Amino acid sequence: MDHLLIRGARLVPVTPGDVAPDSPVDLRVRGGRVREVGPGLERDGAEEIRAEGRWVIPGLWDQHVHLGQWTLTSARLDLSHARSAAEAVQLVAERLREQPDQPVIGWGHRPTAWPEDPVVSMLDALGTDQPIVLIAGDCHHGWLNTVALTTLALPMREGVVSEGEWFGAYGRLSAVIGDDGTGPDAYRRTLEQAAALGVVGVTDFEFSGGHEDWAQRWAQGADLLRLRMATYAPDLDAVVAAGLRTGDVLPGCDDKARMGPLKIISDGSLNTRTAWCCDPYAGPSPLGFPLGNPNQTPEELQELLARAVGAGLESAVHAIGDRAVTVALDAFEATGARGSIEHAQLVLRDDVRRMARLGLTASVQPAHLLDDRDVSERLWPGRGERCFALRWMLDDGVRTVMGSDAPVAVLDPWLAMAAAVHRSADDRAPWHPEQAVTAQEALAASTDGWGTVAPGHPADLVLLDADPLAGSGDTAAVAAHLRETGAGVFGTWVAGEQVFARES
Repeated sequence: MDHLLIRGARLVPVTPGDVAPDSPVDLRVRGGRVREVGPGLERDGAEEIRAEGRWVIPGLWDQHVHLGQWTLTSARLDLSHARSAAEAVQLVAERLREQPDQPVIGWGHRPTAWPEDPVVSMLDALGTDQPIVLIAGDCHHGWLNTVALTTLALPMREGVVSEGEWFGAYGRLSAVIGDDGTGPDAYRRTLEQAAALGVVGVTDFEFSGGHEDWAQRWAQGADLLRLRMATYAPDLDAVVAAGLRTGDVLPGCDDKARMGPLKIISDGSLNTRTAWCCDPYAGPSPLGFPLGNPNQTPEELQELLARAVGAGLESAVHAIGDRAVTVALDAFEATGARGSIEHAQLVLRDDVRRMARLGLTASVQPAHLLDDRDVSERLWPGRGERCFALRWMLDDGVRTVMGSDAPVAVLDPWLAMAAAVHRSADDRAPWHPEQAVTAQEALAASTDGWGTVAPGHPADLVLLDADPLAGSGDTAAVAAHLRETGAGVFGTWVAGEQVFARES
């Protein structure tokens, strides 16, 4: 919309230290940007939206999404509640009885606490000729039957397919198993659901696909929100050949879709005991790596970052364990690369300070702490005060942004903010509340760096029924208010175009 006037909105002071006007103001939007903010603006031919005293914030971003996987989730067999391998197999058997001629794609199981390890022969015993692919809730391994291993051209084995081998296999799933529900229409529905929560942009870390795929989706209607597309090392040559640098508009798309970073998965995950740590995991080491395991040597990691620098790309380095974070920071410092540490789930105190000194971004997913609290205490005993250390990050001046890692957690920025504030998903006291942040800090970490709405900002805006910062009482009450606020999105705009309007 070329000229829009949002009349009678209340500004939310997103940036700490800002003071919002006591009375509602008008916002003039032209050419995709906010041009004026103040009371009693002349209409001047604009289309009017009456906010009627609702609260306006900058649009929210999810800075870490696997968009294709999240789009697929609704069609997958939900294994998140399985408490053993046998229970998961029973759920698969039920799905096969319902749909005997269809592959089974499951998602969400977390086998760390299971009494037995998931193995191929358990699935083979079901006697189906259909592929069975069960994706772990942390997305770092797949549990497959022999038919699926053969279909995906993977070596035979009894255990799971994990880390780099799994990421490569995942990228082939849609080609060998058939229509997986990730066409442009499915992407559009996913983006519409995000817009209804006030999301205006995502950073997509999908394992497969590239800018040609996004050009096709864009042309067929999946162009609703802003997008930053990451790439991985296997596709880096194609990105370089296309001349794409971080921030460039993706070919075949408009300027809402841009090139993002090179994504490097430097270690594994907590639940698979593959996150690379300074100290051993508690208990047995089923994979033979008591400290977890890196996916590259430090030299290989530095080489990848150096390639990114030469190609004009920022780097996003997945580092969950504290040793992985240290080595990633070494590589950033040695190469002069720019970018982010993704997850930074377990950190050393001095490494947080070093992250600030190097000007790196901490891209964190607070909702993970709700799932990983008990697992962290069991596998990383005595290290909980260094998990999801958001307070350290903000106090030390680290640029901190939030996301979901969907489908590992749901694509819901209000859940992420609430988790960062309260750090508990049940009636227990917050987990290490000294690392909690305020509602205002959580909101500021969710708006892609845009503070209180002002002239010159992009017209990526959200109107809310309630002030998200009005929660009072203990952190549980403040977090509950944030979640309730997210359920009251009235409208969402991207570059001045309304992408969500609540039905009256």
